[in-house]
Amino acid sequence: MPIEITSHYAHLSAVTLHYLEAGSGDPVVLLHGVPQSSHEWRTVIPRLADRYRVIAPDLRGLGDSSRPAGGYDKKTVAADIWELVHDTLGIERFLLVGHDWGGPVAFSLAAQHPEAVRALAILDVAIPGDGAEMSQGGRRWHHPFFRTLDLPEKLCEGREHLVIDWLFENYGKRHDVIPAEDRAEYHRTYARLGGFRALLAYYRAFPQDAVDNAEIIARNDKLKMPVLALGGDSSFGRGMETFESLSRMAENVTGGLIPDCGHWVAEEAPDFVADQLLTFFAAHPAS
Repeated sequence: MPIEITSHYAHLSAVTLHYLEAGSGDPVVLLHGVPQSSHEWRTVIPRLADRYRVIAPDLRGLGDSSRPAGGYDKKTVAADIWELVHDTLGIERFLLVGHDWGGPVAFSLAAQHPEAVRALAILDVAIPGDGAEMSQGGRRWHHPFFRTLDLPEKLCEGREHLVIDWLFENYGKRHDVIPAEDRAEYHRTYARLGGFRALLAYYRAFPQDAVDNAEIIARNDKLKMPVLALGGDSSFGRGMETFESLSRMAENVTGGLIPDCGHWVAEEAPDFVADQLLTFFAAHPAS
């Protein structure tokens, strides 16, 4: 029998979050990246939902969630997820996964609420404030471009789909790793009023994210929960950089490479990612 994935909205104190839910059992929270939405987990969710209750929100400003003017630092975005999962859904402890910008959100959530996050998985991203240079010395050229005030909005106005398609076509191992119908779903959400503004805001908050993360590590020390850190081994995949970054920010890190995979890991290698997550979760059962 196919796994049913249901769509919901939660009206929180500062934002309305859209989220997907499937399965039952111990809760798993999946946080997507940019320029994606919870749709990126469409192939992974059914694999996890055989054993777990899976919750995949659209982050503040993205997907079908509302688009506030501010609050895109990852400490605030993580607070949205906490309000959804803990305060609204009543979940005390959960497993947590983040890809791309969802990774720093997941890290911040785990750092702020370490008692609630049983285990943490970070996929193909580095953590701001880890002491390294997240933009790879300019190789990820879009980082400083997106952080530039006003210019990206003007240059990309009416052409946002070209930017999104360029990222999809160049940051995966192959140019066609994201099928046309799935790109259309992403284009739909980023074409909504405020969608591209919110995308840029995630990058523009990077300096604050670095300060916030460095401060919480200095105050509370490294994360103590088990961490799985995986990076794509091809093209613009982060390779071992994800593992190295998390090793500077957490004490108990395992992981490595996702083979034959660029940056869009949940869509390029969904079976491998799901298998790695299931093995990782099983090794850290609820006490």
